[in-house]
Amino acid sequence: MDLTNHFLIAMPTMLDPVFGGSVVYLCEHNANGALGVVINKPTDMTMDVLFERIDLTLEIAPQHTHPVAYSDTRAKFGDSMSTRPVMFGGPVQVERGFVLHSALKTYSSTLKVTDQIAMTTSKDVLEEVAHGNGPTQIMVSLGCSGWDAGQLEGEIARNGWLTVAADPAIIFDLPIEQRFFAALKLLGIDPYMLTGESGRA
Repeated sequence: MDLTNHFLIAMPTMLDPVFGGSVVYLCEHNANGALGVVINKPTDMTMDVLFERIDLTLEIAPQHTHPVAYSDTRAKFGDSMSTRPVMFGGPVQVERGFVLHSALKTYSSTLKVTDQIAMTTSKDVLEEVAHGNGPTQIMVSLGCSGWDAGQLEGEIARNGWLTVAADPAIIFDLPIEQRFFAALKLLGIDPYMLTGESGRA
């Protein structure tokens, strides 16, 4: 079973406070375990605060650029990068940043997941974003989700997760609150049909 580039969608039976109601994008899955990031749980931190903490000036924010340059950047990103929330990627290495982005370029610490998506853990990708010339599709999270060998398979066997091939548009284009339902729809499932009970008629 290789679920790299798949979504894990938490079932209602998942009472874990960390993963309940979550969608995880799996960046790596092999015999040694699995690694992914939650894509639908925002933290209270926004990108401008994150950049401040790591000593970067977000030059594409309105206060840092000429209005014309900013409008170009706004068109490029679709919303203000500075107010975009940083996501909670999972309970592992919560002080570390994990950046999902379009895989046009690799950085000093990049895992290429597919031809479309890569995950970078080095600061250089954020430096490029700050200067307005980084990847246009980006999601930044603090922390990641990890499973030891066989652990994820066990959780799936116990009906903890539904799995489906990932759609990059759900990660990069959809509002956060729509991502869980959109992932379910990839399976043809109406979220309201899911219940927390199993085996009952």
